[in-house]
Amino acid sequence: MTNTQNPLLQKSKYKHQATPFDLIKKEHFLPAIQAAITEAKAKIEQIKTSKNLATFENTILALESAPHELGYISGVFFNLLGAESDDELQAMAKDISPILSDFSSDLTLDPDIFKRVKTVYDNRGGLKGEELVLTEKTYKDFTRNGALLDETKKQRMRELDQELSQVGLEYSDRILRSTNEFELLITDKIELSGVPDSALDAFEQAAKASGKTGWLLNLQAPSYIPILTYADNRKLREKMWHAFNSRASTGANENKTLCLQIVRLKDERARTLGFQDFAAFTLEERMAQTADQVMTFLNRMVDKSLPAAKRDVQLVKDFQKTLPGEKYELMPWDYGYLSEKLKIAKYDFDEEQLRPYFPLEKVIAGAFEHARMLYGLVFKPIKDIPVYHPDVQTFEVVNEKNGDFIGLFYADFFPRKGKRSGAWMTSYRDQGLIDGKIERPHISIVCNFIQPTESKPSLLNMNEVRTLFHEFGHSLHGLLSNCKYTSLSGTNVFWDFVELPSQIMENWVLEKEALDLFAHHYETGERIPVKLTDKIKATTQFQAGYSSLRQLQFGLLDMAWHSTPIEQIKDVDSFEHQVLSRTQLLPFIEGTTRSTNFSHIFSGGYAAGYYSYKWAEVLDADAFELFKERGLFNQDVAESFKTNILSRGGSEHPMVLYKRFRGREPDPDALLRRDGLI
Repeated sequence: MTNTQNPLLQKSKYKHQATPFDLIKKEHFLPAIQAAITEAKAKIEQIKTSKNLATFENTILALESAPHELGYISGVFFNLLGAESDDELQAMAKDISPILSDFSSDLTLDPDIFKRVKTVYDNRGGLKGEELVLTEKTYKDFTRNGALLDETKKQRMRELDQELSQVGLEYSDRILRSTNEFELLITDKIELSGVPDSALDAFEQAAKASGKTGWLLNLQAPSYIPILTYADNRKLREKMWHAFNSRASTGANENKTLCLQIVRLKDERARTLGFQDFAAFTLEERMAQTADQVMTFLNRMVDKSLPAAKRDVQLVKDFQKTLPGEKYELMPWDYGYLSEKLKIAKYDFDEEQLRPYFPLEKVIAGAFEHARMLYGLVFKPIKDIPVYHPDVQTFEVVNEKNGDFIGLFYADFFPRKGKRSGAWMTSYRDQGLIDGKIERPHISIVCNFIQPTESKPSLLNMNEVRTLFHEFGHSLHGLLSNCKYTSLSGTNVFWDFVELPSQIMENWVLEKEALDLFAHHYETGERIPVKLTDKIKATTQFQAGYSSLRQLQFGLLDMAWHSTPIEQIKDVDSFEHQVLSRTQLLPFIEGTTRSTNFSHIFSGGYAAGYYSYKWAEVLDADAFELFKERGLFNQDVAESFKTNILSRGGSEHPMVLYKRFRGREPDPDALLRRDGLI
């Protein structure tokens, strides 16, 4: 195959140069990546052999531009690996990842290239703005990848990076395989007593799609969560809980050995670079800066959350005693079920009452309307660009006032076997300078919501509505970027700042004024009643202590994996038990573990950074207080948030940006106030 026959190496014929998914075949990826590497190396060689004095333009900017095509092609590949994977793509990833790792190492460990980078860095006094930030970022990228090491250590860094790229992929693959292996066919409807009709319809449709009769359950969120929340059948809840929480913990897909291998490799990498541990390495490039700062933050939050969580658990235990029937020790598979029963009893409120008011299409339209009212964006459906799966929806985003093109937006909402669980935002093209021209971004969100059935549209619960708005907030961060350089634009910010734009969007869906824009009954068109929105508000602090503690446990576990001396970690189960014992309020269950399916930290980018969710909750609670004071859609506040946060990417330090928006540093008590913990 020649390069002219490979669609990944040609300029797209579609509007806004949209990715030509209809033309791309799996066999295109490897040759396209190899060709793009050859081209990038040729450009890098020109930089390296230049006789001219190293400057920002001929070195830093040239290095920024050289691998653009490679970044695009590999981005398409890995996005599909997450959203539309199969055995063939997974096998290809194990060939492609080492190639990309080698290219990265060849670049950052090249002494001649680094010499030019260092020359610009040492003479950066005349630079300012994004040129200065990009220069400092480039220099730091080189040093954090081994540029200052001797040749022996450079070779070891190369080996470590290649091994980490491989083992991280295998970790993810094992979770996906382990998740997909579990299916449970229920043939007697009585076993599903208590489960809402919306979920039963989806289970029945899943069975039909597999050529079976009955109700088919799996470990995807739209199946797992309704069972754990509503199923009266305790044995069924236990079976589903065990299956979900033991994913990749035993058998051919066990990840325990990979957990240990990954943290050892990361620890060695950090120590090779002169850091105490991987947490110290990571936090050098975070708002929190040090592990001590992170642990001080987490422990303060635990001190506030733990007493409230204990009260929450005791309330559930006391409530269980009032129910008729068998009395039993409260177990993890009982907690969500009994907690939901308690909420219904206490507030006369079942969240299933909300589903008819949250048809997916209306919620999407509501998110779009928020973007219009806050930031002047209009999302127009566009049908003449290709997609990688029929479920994917596409939109052209424009400025409401002048019609200027803002970006492309892809939305992929439903689970399938080739898609990993959870929800995320990604991009196919970042905003910024590409081939001498400032280009607008192509942004995508990927979720796993309940699918429409033959009789009903996809009806979301409140948690799914918040998830959609969360990922949409990330999308706005990407779409509204107004930076010069792609590596500084959009979500290319410190990881403990990146969740602010996403988490702040969740606040609107708890407000009647905002819900009235889209929460309309799918059959009658009736707006969501005041009595329901009042109950939404009344229940926002229900079980807040327990929910906060659960999130903090993940942060504590992450920090322990990446800051504990590696020789002290012998066994995954005992290590996890030791770390969480202080905050564990329900019994540990033998054979289950969080670490084997904690993809955020073992195969994602959140290693020594999961605390970021809680850290950013402080920021979003504090920031939203300003909207509450001035008005949910106050144009001055929205414009300031857009100008100082959403549009600036990583072009300045996040605390500088935040203070410019808020007028001060964030108030750490804002989150505690919102959750009712003080």
